[in-house]
Parts: sequence; C-alpha cells; structure tokens
Amino acid sequence: MSSSMPPADALRLKLNQETARMYWEELQRFFAAGLVVVVDNTLDLIEVAVAFTNDDRASVEAWMSQQKIAKATDADAAAWLAQAAQLWTVVVRPWILVQKEKPTTAVAPGTTLH
Repeated sequence: MSSSMPPADALRLKLNQETARMYWEELQRFFAAGLVVVVDNTLDLIEVAVAFTNDDRASVEAWMSQQKIAKATDADAAAWLAQAAQLWTVVVRPWILVQKEKPTTAVAPGTTLH
C-alpha cells in the first residue's frame, strides 16, 4: 500500500486548502479585469476548480451552457457590493472562481431565527 496520495486527491486537497472567504470589495479589481467566474451553488466549487485546472473543456462548456458557471456581471458586482457579500473563492490562474455561501438553515416562511 502506497503512502502517497493519488494525484487527483492531492489536487483536490491543495485546492481545498487554498479556498478562502473574501469580501466582494477585495475582489473588485479582479472583476474589473474580467477574471471573476461565478460558480452556481448546485456545483462543488472544488470540483469546478479541478475541471479548470485539468483543462476539462467538456465539463466547463457543459456548465456554461447550463448557466452553472459564468463570468461575473455588473449586476452581480453591484448586488455583492450593496450586500457587503462574502464569497467562497479559489484561484485557478488566471481565474478567480467565486461562490455565494449556501444557506445553512431552512426557515419556513413567516418564521424568524432567534
């Protein structure tokens, strides 16, 4: 049994360790350069980063056609700035992949959390 990790797992671990939550304000200059890619919450941010890293064109194009990934828009930027949003980020040069945090608690309509 080998003590080394398979390359695919090592890449996932590396990318996972490189994720960070960042305020949109810190990402605006990358947005201005056209480098921010939004990843839908239905996708795993790390798996998308793996696909970008491995130049997995088929997966990336499929997600794009399904509108699961796309370059951040002016509307995204304005909303995130107004919300002082924090986004999960991972860098896959030259791109910065971002994903809004998934809600952690389901709340029934008309109820509040205390």
